Amino acid sequence: MQLEIITPDRKVFSGEATSVTFPGIEGQFQVLNGHAPLVSTLSRGPVTIVTNGGQQSFTVDGGVVEVLNNRVLVLAEAVV
Repeated sequence: MQLEIITPDRKVFSGEATSVTFPGIEGQFQVLNGHAPLVSTLSRGPVTIVTNGGQQSFTVDGGVVEVLNNRVLVLAEAVV
């Protein structure tokens, strides 16, 4: 799936991912390839990205995630 993490001032990540774990308001959740469409708010916490090349993590300070047609867009308030 194609993943983009964007803040108001920069693009933090853009690329292919096999899974992404998010800090949802009501707890952690994971998105895999072929996930059903969803929109969710994010709390402060780690976004963990798994790619064919390994694993990466960013700490977001809240935001929104949209999953649609194997594309994941994260609009983060900030990445700290």
